Formats: sequence, C-alpha cells, structure tokens
Amino acid sequence: MALTLLRSKEEELLAGCRKQSRVAQQQLYATYSGKMYALCCRYVKSSMEAEDVLVASFTKVFDKIDQFKGEGSFEGWIRRIVVNEALTWLRKNRSMYVETDLEKADYEVDYNQLSDHLETEDLLRMIQLLPTGYQIVFNLYAIDGYSHKEIAEQLNISENTSKSQLSRARVYLQKLLAQQDWVSYQNTMSDEAAN
Repeated sequence: MALTLLRSKEEELLAGCRKQSRVAQQQLYATYSGKMYALCCRYVKSSMEAEDVLVASFTKVFDKIDQFKGEGSFEGWIRRIVVNEALTWLRKNRSMYVETDLEKADYEVDYNQLSDHLETEDLLRMIQLLPTGYQIVFNLYAIDGYSHKEIAEQLNISENTSKSQLSRARVYLQKLLAQQDWVSYQNTMSDEAAN
C-alpha cells in the first residue's frame, strides 16, 4: 500500500515536471536534492562547487525528464545524471590525471589492528583525502556500482587502469584507517596514563 502510494506520488511529480510545472520541479528538487548533494560532495571537495554540480544536474534532469521511461528506479536515473555531471565538472575544472605515485599507496596494513568502530562520516572524510584519481574510481566502483568497463569509458582510461586505481585507493584507505587507529590507541594510552 505504502509503495503504491509512493509510486503514484512519484508519477504525479514526473507528470508535473514533464509539463514544466514549477511547483512539481520544486517538489522533485526538495525530495531528491539532499541525497544528490551528498553524492556531489563525494566527487567534488568544495561545498560551493558541489552546489554548482547539483544545480547543473537538476537542470539536466528537468531538461531530459522525457527520457525517463519508467524502467528502473527514478532515483537511480537521477543519480547517474549527477555522477555524470560531477565527472564533467571534474574534467573541465581539474586536471583529472590518474595518480601514479606508488609511494603514497605503498603500505602494508595489519588488518588485526584496524578498528571495528568506523562511522560512515569518518569513511566519507577519508575518501575525500584520497588523491583525485583514486577518489573518483573508488566512488564510481565501490559506492556507485559502476563496472570497470563503464569507469574506463567515463574517464577515458583503460579497464586495467581503473582496476589499478581502485586497488591503490583501497590500500591508501587502509593506510588512513591504520593511522587513525594508531592515533586512537595513543590517545587511549595517554588518557589511561593521566588517570
């Protein structure tokens, strides 16, 4: 019952947006902009730039709303537009070269030492610390579910480069996790020594 009501509300919004109703467009924006802004922030580090990507994305959503044929999730359709806009923005505004600095990723992690208490916000902050090439491939593959073939096409790189970037991103994140655990351990030891 609730799913049917939700779908009819979504269909109502879509119909209004297809007629270019400002009220429907505002409702659609209000419904999805929070999630899509968070998605923009994963790709674009500055909040102002993320807002620019968000606005460009919704402009494209409203312009191309007739292309959504009801196959699959509407939210998923919007997400793809947002990711594509973020990648377009990165190509235009940043040198989107692929990282090749092996020194940054060269680290052996002791998995037994890593904390089980990692908050989502902490992980997202760590992803923001990745070098640009690592960050983009990690977001596309691990979070947004793109295949290496799709990533290669989007970024104009080879599939092997995509796989390599993902591997390096994971190693880099493991290094950051290990460093965070070491700092937490040192803080705990300092607190215990003070008491």
